[in-house]
Amino acid sequence: MVNLGTPESPSVTSVRHYLREFLWDPRVIDLPAVARWLLLNLFILPFRPTSSAKAYKSIWQENGSPLLLNSQALATALEAQLGQEHVVALGMRYGNPSIESAAELLSDAKCDKIIILPLFPQYSSAATGSAIEKSLEIIAKKCTIPNIVVKSDFYHLPGFIQSQATLIQNTVKNWQPDCYIFSYHGLPERQIANSKACNPSFCQDQTPCPEINLNNRYCYRAQCYETSRKFAQQLNLTTEQYKTTFQSRLGRLPWIRPYTDIALAELAQAGMKNIIITCPSFVCDCLETLEEMGIRGKEQWQSLGGENFELVPCVNDHPLWIKGLAEFISG
Repeated sequence: MVNLGTPESPSVTSVRHYLREFLWDPRVIDLPAVARWLLLNLFILPFRPTSSAKAYKSIWQENGSPLLLNSQALATALEAQLGQEHVVALGMRYGNPSIESAAELLSDAKCDKIIILPLFPQYSSAATGSAIEKSLEIIAKKCTIPNIVVKSDFYHLPGFIQSQATLIQNTVKNWQPDCYIFSYHGLPERQIANSKACNPSFCQDQTPCPEINLNNRYCYRAQCYETSRKFAQQLNLTTEQYKTTFQSRLGRLPWIRPYTDIALAELAQAGMKNIIITCPSFVCDCLETLEEMGIRGKEQWQSLGGENFELVPCVNDHPLWIKGLAEFISG
Protein backbone atom coordinates (compact mmCIF):
# COMPACT_ATOMS: atom_id res chain seq x y z
CA MET A 1 0.00 0.00 0.00
CA VAL A 2 1.37 3.40 -0.96
CA ASN A 3 0.18 6.61 0.63
CA LEU A 4 1.47 10.12 0.04
CA GLY A 5 3.60 10.69 3.13
CA THR A 6 4.07 12.91 6.15
CA PRO A 7 6.81 14.81 7.96
CA GLU A 8 8.59 13.00 10.80
CA SER A 9 7.47 15.72 13.20
CA PRO A 10 5.57 19.03 13.09
CA SER A 11 8.82 21.02 13.35
CA VAL A 12 9.71 23.56 10.67
CA THR A 13 12.89 21.63 9.82
CA SER A 14 11.05 18.34 9.38
CA VAL A 15 8.27 19.92 7.34
CA ARG A 16 10.80 21.68 5.09
CA HIS A 17 12.58 18.37 4.45
CA TYR A 18 9.29 16.70 3.60
CA LEU A 19 8.12 19.50 1.29
CA ARG A 20 11.46 19.54 -0.51
CA GLU A 21 11.14 15.85 -1.38
CA PHE A 22 7.42 16.09 -2.18
CA LEU A 23 7.50 19.18 -4.36
CA TRP A 24 10.68 18.22 -6.22
CA ASP A 25 8.77 15.35 -7.84
CA PRO A 26 8.26 16.35 -11.51
CA ARG A 27 4.83 14.71 -11.48
CA VAL A 28 3.76 17.04 -8.63
CA ILE A 29 5.19 20.28 -10.02
CA ASP A 30 5.27 19.48 -13.71
CA LEU A 31 7.73 22.16 -14.78
CA PRO A 32 11.22 21.88 -16.30
CA ALA A 33 13.88 21.18 -13.66
CA VAL A 34 15.31 24.72 -13.62
CA ALA A 35 11.90 26.36 -13.28
CA ARG A 36 10.89 23.81 -10.63
CA TRP A 37 14.09 24.49 -8.66
CA LEU A 38 13.55 28.25 -8.76
CA LEU A 39 9.91 27.97 -7.71
CA LEU A 40 10.72 25.58 -4.89
CA ASN A 41 13.79 27.30 -3.48
CA LEU A 42 12.88 30.95 -4.02
CA PHE A 43 9.13 31.04 -3.49
CA ILE A 44 7.98 27.97 -1.53
CA LEU A 45 10.61 26.63 0.87
CA PRO A 46 11.59 30.01 2.36
CA PHE A 47 7.99 30.62 3.50
CA ARG A 48 5.64 27.63 3.42
CA PRO A 49 7.34 25.32 5.99
CA THR A 50 6.55 27.73 8.83
CA SER A 51 2.82 27.91 8.11
CA SER A 52 2.64 24.20 7.29
CA ALA A 53 4.40 23.29 10.55
CA LYS A 54 1.83 25.32 12.48
CA ALA A 55 -0.96 23.46 10.68
CA TYR A 56 0.61 20.07 11.44
CA LYS A 57 0.99 20.99 15.12
CA SER A 58 -2.74 21.69 15.36
CA ILE A 59 -3.62 18.08 14.44
CA TRP A 60 -0.54 16.13 15.56
CA GLN A 61 -1.37 13.25 17.86
CA GLU A 62 0.60 11.96 20.82
CA ASN A 63 1.84 8.97 18.82
CA GLY A 64 2.57 10.89 15.64
CA SER A 65 1.05 12.01 12.35
CA PRO A 66 -2.65 11.22 11.83
CA LEU A 67 -1.96 10.14 8.25
CA LEU A 68 0.69 7.66 9.37
CA LEU A 69 -1.37 6.30 12.26
CA ASN A 70 -4.50 5.91 10.13
CA SER A 71 -2.53 4.30 7.30
CA GLN A 72 -0.93 1.83 9.72
CA ALA A 73 -4.34 0.95 11.18
CA LEU A 74 -5.63 0.38 7.64
CA ALA A 75 -2.68 -1.88 6.81
CA THR A 76 -3.17 -3.93 9.98
CA ALA A 77 -6.91 -4.35 9.40
CA LEU A 78 -6.43 -5.25 5.73
CA GLU A 79 -3.81 -7.89 6.50
CA ALA A 80 -6.15 -9.46 9.07
CA GLN A 81 -8.99 -9.45 6.53
CA LEU A 82 -6.87 -11.00 3.75
CA GLY A 83 -5.51 -13.79 5.93
CA GLN A 84 -2.22 -15.66 6.13
CA GLU A 85 -1.65 -15.85 2.39
CA HIS A 86 -1.01 -12.10 2.21
CA VAL A 87 1.56 -9.74 3.67
CA VAL A 88 0.60 -6.06 3.73
CA ALA A 89 3.46 -3.55 3.65
CA LEU A 90 2.92 0.20 3.95
CA GLY A 91 5.18 2.56 2.05
CA MET A 92 5.03 6.35 1.80
CA ARG A 93 5.85 8.00 -1.51
CA TYR A 94 7.65 10.72 0.47
CA GLY A 95 9.09 10.15 3.93
CA ASN A 96 8.88 7.07 6.12
CA PRO A 97 8.10 4.22 6.14
CA SER A 98 9.51 4.31 2.64
CA ILE A 99 8.48 2.33 -0.42
CA GLU A 100 11.99 0.84 -0.28
CA SER A 101 11.34 -0.57 3.20
CA ALA A 102 7.97 -1.96 2.09
CA ALA A 103 9.56 -3.67 -0.92
CA GLU A 104 12.25 -5.13 1.32
CA LEU A 105 9.64 -6.53 3.69
CA LEU A 106 7.84 -8.25 0.79
CA SER A 107 11.14 -9.55 -0.55
CA ASP A 108 12.07 -11.02 2.83
CA ALA A 109 8.63 -12.68 2.98
CA LYS A 110 9.41 -14.32 -0.39
CA CYS A 111 6.14 -13.16 -1.93
CA ASP A 112 5.49 -14.66 -5.36
CA LYS A 113 3.25 -11.77 -6.38
CA ILE A 114 3.37 -8.09 -5.50
CA ILE A 115 0.19 -6.03 -5.65
CA ILE A 116 0.84 -2.28 -5.79
CA LEU A 117 -2.06 -0.40 -4.24
CA PRO A 118 -1.86 3.42 -4.34
CA LEU A 119 -4.27 4.70 -1.67
CA PHE A 120 -5.83 7.36 -3.91
CA PRO A 121 -9.45 6.74 -5.00
CA GLN A 122 -9.19 8.88 -8.16
CA TYR A 123 -6.30 8.60 -10.60
CA SER A 124 -3.89 11.52 -10.95
CA SER A 125 -0.39 11.59 -12.36
CA ALA A 126 0.77 13.61 -9.34
CA ALA A 127 -0.33 11.01 -6.77
CA THR A 128 -1.27 7.64 -8.32
CA GLY A 129 1.12 7.88 -11.25
CA SER A 130 4.03 8.92 -9.05
CA ALA A 131 3.35 6.12 -6.54
CA ILE A 132 3.23 3.49 -9.29
CA GLU A 133 6.32 4.82 -11.05
CA LYS A 134 8.40 4.88 -7.85
CA SER A 135 7.22 1.43 -6.75
CA LEU A 136 8.10 -0.14 -10.11
CA GLU A 137 11.46 1.63 -10.13
CA ILE A 138 12.36 0.17 -6.73
CA ILE A 139 11.09 -3.34 -7.49
CA ALA A 140 12.99 -3.31 -10.81
CA LYS A 141 16.29 -3.10 -8.89
CA LYS A 142 15.66 -6.45 -7.19
CA CYS A 143 17.49 -9.53 -8.44
CA THR A 144 14.25 -11.47 -8.43
CA ILE A 145 11.15 -9.73 -9.73
CA PRO A 146 7.93 -11.59 -8.97
CA ASN A 147 4.60 -11.15 -10.72
CA ILE A 148 3.42 -7.56 -10.35
CA VAL A 149 -0.16 -6.32 -10.34
CA VAL A 150 -1.23 -2.69 -10.05
CA LYS A 151 -4.62 -1.93 -8.49
CA SER A 152 -5.49 1.72 -8.82
CA ASP A 153 -8.33 4.27 -9.00
CA PHE A 154 -11.12 2.73 -6.96
CA TYR A 155 -13.37 5.82 -7.03
CA HIS A 156 -16.37 3.66 -7.96
CA LEU A 157 -15.62 0.66 -5.74
CA PRO A 158 -18.82 -0.35 -3.88
CA GLY A 159 -16.94 -0.91 -0.61
CA PHE A 160 -15.49 2.60 -0.78
CA ILE A 161 -18.81 4.23 -1.67
CA GLN A 162 -20.84 2.27 0.87
CA SER A 163 -18.45 2.77 3.78
CA GLN A 164 -18.13 6.53 3.20
CA ALA A 165 -21.90 6.84 2.70
CA THR A 166 -22.45 5.01 6.00
CA LEU A 167 -20.17 7.50 7.77
CA ILE A 168 -22.13 10.36 6.18
CA GLN A 169 -25.44 8.86 7.29
CA ASN A 170 -24.14 8.43 10.83
CA THR A 171 -23.13 12.10 10.89
CA VAL A 172 -26.58 13.37 9.85
CA LYS A 173 -28.74 11.07 11.99
CA ASN A 174 -30.32 13.85 14.02
CA TRP A 175 -30.28 16.83 11.66
CA GLN A 176 -30.77 17.76 8.01
CA PRO A 177 -27.96 19.61 6.17
CA ASP A 178 -28.83 22.41 3.78
CA CYS A 179 -26.10 21.08 1.50
CA TYR A 180 -23.74 18.11 1.21
CA ILE A 181 -20.28 19.13 0.01
CA PHE A 182 -17.88 16.61 -1.53
CA SER A 183 -14.51 18.36 -1.44
CA TYR A 184 -11.64 16.80 -3.38
CA HIS A 185 -7.96 17.70 -3.50
CA GLY A 186 -7.40 20.03 -6.41
CA LEU A 187 -4.94 19.91 -9.31
CA PRO A 188 -3.67 22.65 -11.61
CA GLU A 189 -5.84 22.89 -14.72
CA ARG A 190 -2.63 22.50 -16.71
CA GLN A 191 -2.18 18.95 -15.43
CA ILE A 192 -5.69 18.00 -16.53
CA ALA A 193 -5.02 19.46 -19.98
CA ASN A 194 -1.62 17.75 -20.23
CA SER A 195 -3.13 14.38 -19.35
CA LYS A 196 -5.22 14.55 -22.56
CA ALA A 197 -7.77 12.45 -20.68
CA CYS A 198 -10.69 14.83 -21.22
CA ASN A 199 -11.84 18.16 -22.59
CA PRO A 200 -10.33 20.78 -20.21
CA SER A 201 -13.16 23.22 -20.98
CA PHE A 202 -15.13 21.55 -18.17
CA CYS A 203 -12.48 22.82 -15.74
CA GLN A 204 -12.44 26.33 -17.15
CA ASP A 205 -16.17 26.99 -17.01
CA GLN A 206 -16.80 24.86 -13.89
CA THR A 207 -19.23 22.61 -15.75
CA PRO A 208 -19.73 19.19 -14.11
CA CYS A 209 -17.86 16.45 -15.95
CA PRO A 210 -19.93 13.87 -17.87
CA GLU A 211 -20.17 10.28 -16.71
CA ILE A 212 -17.07 8.14 -17.18
CA ASN A 213 -16.50 6.95 -20.74
CA LEU A 214 -13.57 5.89 -22.91
CA ASN A 215 -12.57 9.52 -23.50
CA ASN A 216 -12.34 10.60 -19.85
CA ARG A 217 -11.53 7.26 -18.19
CA TYR A 218 -8.32 8.61 -16.64
CA CYS A 219 -9.42 12.19 -16.04
CA TYR A 220 -9.03 13.02 -12.35
CA ARG A 221 -11.78 15.65 -12.34
CA ALA A 222 -14.21 13.37 -14.17
CA GLN A 223 -13.54 10.59 -11.65
CA CYS A 224 -14.23 13.03 -8.80
CA TYR A 225 -17.60 13.98 -10.28
CA GLU A 226 -18.38 10.29 -10.80
CA THR A 227 -17.56 9.61 -7.13
CA SER A 228 -19.99 12.37 -6.10
CA ARG A 229 -22.70 10.86 -8.29
CA LYS A 230 -22.15 7.46 -6.68
CA PHE A 231 -22.51 9.00 -3.22
CA ALA A 232 -25.64 10.86 -4.30
CA GLN A 233 -27.18 7.63 -5.56
CA GLN A 234 -26.30 5.82 -2.33
CA LEU A 235 -27.71 8.65 -0.19
CA ASN A 236 -30.72 9.41 -2.43
CA LEU A 237 -29.63 13.01 -2.99
CA THR A 238 -30.88 15.23 -5.79
CA THR A 239 -28.41 17.32 -7.78
CA GLU A 240 -29.62 20.39 -5.85
CA GLN A 241 -28.69 18.85 -2.50
CA TYR A 242 -24.95 18.43 -3.05
CA LYS A 243 -21.92 20.16 -4.55
CA THR A 244 -18.60 18.89 -5.88
CA THR A 245 -15.71 21.21 -5.04
CA PHE A 246 -11.89 21.24 -4.96
CA GLN A 247 -9.55 22.32 -2.16
CA SER A 248 -5.83 22.70 -1.38
CA ARG A 249 -4.80 24.91 -4.31
CA LEU A 250 -1.29 26.34 -4.24
CA GLY A 251 0.09 29.34 -6.12
CA ARG A 252 -1.54 31.72 -8.58
CA LEU A 253 -2.13 29.47 -11.56
CA PRO A 254 -5.73 28.29 -12.09
CA TRP A 255 -6.62 24.99 -10.45
CA ILE A 256 -9.66 22.86 -11.21
CA ARG A 257 -12.87 24.46 -10.00
CA PRO A 258 -15.19 25.15 -8.30
CA TYR A 259 -13.01 25.97 -5.29
CA THR A 260 -14.25 24.80 -1.90
CA ASP A 261 -13.64 28.09 -0.07
CA ILE A 262 -15.46 30.08 -2.77
CA ALA A 263 -18.34 27.58 -2.70
CA LEU A 264 -18.69 28.05 1.07
CA ALA A 265 -19.01 31.81 0.61
CA GLU A 266 -21.64 31.33 -2.11
CA LEU A 267 -23.66 28.93 0.04
CA ALA A 268 -23.61 31.34 2.96
CA GLN A 269 -24.67 34.18 0.66
CA ALA A 270 -27.58 32.01 -0.49
CA GLY A 271 -28.76 31.82 3.13
CA MET A 272 -27.64 28.29 3.98
CA LYS A 273 -26.69 27.65 7.61
CA ASN A 274 -26.06 23.93 7.99
CA ILE A 275 -23.61 21.95 5.86
CA ILE A 276 -21.84 18.62 5.94
CA ILE A 277 -18.51 18.14 4.20
CA THR A 278 -16.74 14.98 3.06
CA CYS A 279 -13.28 14.70 1.48
CA PRO A 280 -13.49 11.62 -0.80
CA SER A 281 -10.07 11.94 -2.43
CA PHE A 282 -8.56 10.72 0.85
CA VAL A 283 -9.00 7.32 2.50
CA CYS A 284 -7.11 8.30 5.66
CA ASP A 285 -7.68 11.45 7.69
CA CYS A 286 -4.73 13.79 7.35
CA LEU A 287 -3.71 17.47 7.24
CA GLU A 288 -6.07 18.28 4.36
CA THR A 289 -9.11 16.81 6.10
CA LEU A 290 -8.49 17.54 9.78
CA GLU A 291 -6.82 20.96 9.54
CA GLU A 292 -7.73 22.46 6.18
CA MET A 293 -11.40 21.47 6.36
CA GLY A 294 -11.99 20.54 10.01
CA ILE A 295 -10.37 23.67 11.46
CA ARG A 296 -9.94 26.35 8.79
CA GLY A 297 -13.01 25.37 6.78
CA LYS A 298 -15.16 25.43 9.90
CA GLU A 299 -13.75 28.80 10.96
CA GLN A 300 -14.50 30.22 7.53
CA TRP A 301 -18.07 28.89 7.62
CA GLN A 302 -18.73 30.38 11.05
CA SER A 303 -17.21 33.72 10.03
CA LEU A 304 -19.68 33.78 7.11
CA GLY A 305 -22.62 33.39 9.50
CA GLY A 306 -23.00 29.66 9.11
CA GLU A 307 -24.06 27.53 12.05
CA ASN A 308 -23.54 23.77 11.74
CA PHE A 309 -20.41 22.54 9.97
CA GLU A 310 -19.86 18.80 10.21
CA LEU A 311 -16.76 17.11 8.79
CA VAL A 312 -17.28 13.42 7.99
CA PRO A 313 -14.29 11.17 8.83
CA CYS A 314 -12.47 9.40 6.02
CA VAL A 315 -13.05 5.67 5.64
CA ASN A 316 -9.76 4.95 7.48
CA ASP A 317 -10.19 1.34 8.76
CA HIS A 318 -13.99 1.17 8.59
CA PRO A 319 -15.06 -2.52 8.39
CA LEU A 320 -17.07 -2.09 5.16
CA TRP A 321 -14.10 -0.40 3.53
CA ILE A 322 -11.67 -3.11 4.66
CA LYS A 323 -13.99 -5.83 3.33
CA GLY A 324 -14.46 -4.02 0.00
CA LEU A 325 -10.73 -3.32 -0.33
CA ALA A 326 -9.87 -6.97 0.30
CA GLU A 327 -12.30 -8.01 -2.43
CA PHE A 328 -10.80 -5.41 -4.77
CA ILE A 329 -7.31 -6.76 -4.16
CA SER A 330 -8.31 -10.39 -4.53
CA GLY A 331 -10.45 -9.85 -7.62
